[in-house]
Amino acid sequence: MTNSLRPHGYQRAPLPPAREAEPTPPMPRGQEAGHRATAPAASSAPAGQKPKQRDAFFDNAKYLAIVLVAMAHSWEPLTDGSRTAEALYMTVYTFHMPAFILISGYFSRSFDMRPDRLKRLITGVAVPYVIFEVAYTLFKRWADDDPTYDFSLLDPWYLTWFLVALFAWRLTTPIWKLVRWPVPLSLAIATLASVSPDIGDDLDLQRVLQFLPFFVIGLCMKPEHFQLMRRRQVRILSVPIGLCALVFAYWAAPRMSSAWFYHRDSVQELGAPPWTGPVMTLALFGCSMVLVSCFFSWVPRRKMWFTALGAGTLYGYLLHGFLAKGSRFWGWFDDYQWLHKPLGEITVTLIAASVITVLCTPPVQRAFRFAMEPKMVWAFKKDPAEQARSRTTTAA
Repeated sequence: MTNSLRPHGYQRAPLPPAREAEPTPPMPRGQEAGHRATAPAASSAPAGQKPKQRDAFFDNAKYLAIVLVAMAHSWEPLTDGSRTAEALYMTVYTFHMPAFILISGYFSRSFDMRPDRLKRLITGVAVPYVIFEVAYTLFKRWADDDPTYDFSLLDPWYLTWFLVALFAWRLTTPIWKLVRWPVPLSLAIATLASVSPDIGDDLDLQRVLQFLPFFVIGLCMKPEHFQLMRRRQVRILSVPIGLCALVFAYWAAPRMSSAWFYHRDSVQELGAPPWTGPVMTLALFGCSMVLVSCFFSWVPRRKMWFTALGAGTLYGYLLHGFLAKGSRFWGWFDDYQWLHKPLGEITVTLIAASVITVLCTPPVQRAFRFAMEPKMVWAFKKDPAEQARSRTTTAA
């Protein structure tokens, strides 16, 4: 890719989860969530049927994960001078991307080639990709004083790679629902990708393939699997596991490149021997799944003050990229050296959490819905089933 500002030589970017309508899972014990699974908007619900309510657990998980994303981006410029910041950064990057992708896979279980779902895939993923790829390119030209920076829909810039990946993963969902051993097959594909430097940078296919197992696991998961992660024993174990992860990351920070966690390059491009591809792919996969389970074990099931913000994580994800990159283009971390001190690092973390929270709020969603969730009725033929319903309503 022709990307700029890659700390340690690589670009770091997380991703938001999918916004797809799904079947309603069984309620958690005690009906603590108070809500059921994410569902279509009222406009897409069949006539006379109420839209399903959102599941508080997943909205809570998405909000907390996107806050970690913003925090990690705020730590990024601090990692070169702070071993602690690097350790926190590596720990968070081990699980927040896989957690988002797993949720995306879980809410893609019912995806098929039905016209209404294909329309949502185009308007909710493909169109935002084009809009934000253009917007980011224009922003880089202006903010980075680089007027010759080229437009390229084949070269996702910064955060937009996830939309490309989500589009590809969703389209392959029927295949993963058909094969007998989807998870081992996806791991084999990820392993082969890690030792295939000729894949190239077009559409960030390395990331698409190396992160694929987490999406496939989400497709295979059921509500009871999330309930298992919510067990008291798991929550208790997650505390020492998380502390051990931080200690190990602190030890590994000066010895290991954080580029391993981005899954955007083959091992040859990282300067490692080919045999490390399968080893690192499986090792990082195992570590990520353990920390994802620890993360989910502490996500509240009940409705919280931030639960409603979970519906706006895609907005926060894509919009905060302008500030994250702008802070580097404009040299804020170079001009204000106190930000590299402990108090400055805490301040940056709190600002990042506050900004991402604001960007997930309903007013921001309403302001940018034209780009994130365009209806584009004019672009599609009317669904025959919808036409039949319209004729029935007219006749009545």
